[in-house]
Amino acid sequence: MAQKPATLKDVAAFANVSRATAARALNSYGYVGDETAQRVRDAAEKLGYRGNRLAQALRNGQLPIIGCILGDIQNPFFARIAHDIEVLARGNRYNLIIGSSEEQLEQEVSLLASLQSLSIRGFIVAPTSDENNFHLRRLIEENVPLVLIDRVVQGIECDSVLVDNEGGARKAIEYLISMGHRRIGLLQDDTRIFTSRERLSGYQHALVAGGITPDDRMISVSQSTVEHAIDATIRLFSQKVPPTALFTVDSLMTQGALLAFRAMGISIPHDVSLVGFDDFNLATFTDPQITVVAQPVSEIGLAAARLLFEKLSGQSRPSEQIRFETRLLVRGSVSRRPEG
Repeated sequence: MAQKPATLKDVAAFANVSRATAARALNSYGYVGDETAQRVRDAAEKLGYRGNRLAQALRNGQLPIIGCILGDIQNPFFARIAHDIEVLARGNRYNLIIGSSEEQLEQEVSLLASLQSLSIRGFIVAPTSDENNFHLRRLIEENVPLVLIDRVVQGIECDSVLVDNEGGARKAIEYLISMGHRRIGLLQDDTRIFTSRERLSGYQHALVAGGITPDDRMISVSQSTVEHAIDATIRLFSQKVPPTALFTVDSLMTQGALLAFRAMGISIPHDVSLVGFDDFNLATFTDPQITVVAQPVSEIGLAAARLLFEKLSGQSRPSEQIRFETRLLVRGSVSRRPEG
């Protein structure tokens, strides 16, 4: 019968120490006396314990691993980006560790600290906030390769990849105005997030340019989930004078709006017109198909990974900022309305 691999418990017993002490000695954290640490290492070697070798390799940066912290991995936009980064990482003989901040700064900071403790070679991050960015500044100060994706942070000099969010939102609203709409609703998420602020700015600027005074009653704020978007849409369209058109700032909100309209018996585009930011698979399976502002999502993750691997290969160059254009894909979810 094959002998079972040695465990941390076995090593601790052989060295006559606690498992906590054995773990500290083998993984190089906390304090362990030199004589005790050597006794634990000798025990691990004699028993053929392997776990410590992986941990040591991680901590010493000997394994080719990069980290990626995105906003919400359940969002199809971020899921596709993670997939594309992983493909390019694999082609460069790197492994990828993915974390989801769920748009919470505390979780982003915690994830980054955990990954840094493994001496990961470089990071691709979609920051939740551009105000509290001490953790990202520390990466720059420590010369850890960093690429910001989908969002930028003021005052941090590093590579970044994003799209023209403001311009994309402006295209959507200009199109709705050209179709006769004056009461144009907005379903948006937290303005702490860079993309949300940019899309709000594009919405407002397009209204003003079209001779329409922005009205806070036309804006409903929601977390970027289908469930929260349903509630936010129902609130917006339960007003005495609701919008005649709606612009949603991402695909999850677009899906939430569609479900809310169905529940309320509101017909697209007869009763309300709809334009969403971000294309998504179901957008062409609905009846009518949904007009969207499309991002070149297939290029975003690959561009970020390329920038990171250039840095990891030792290339010395100024930081590069890539900003992709968006496209308005006109389908069937907008109807012409002579009067707003």
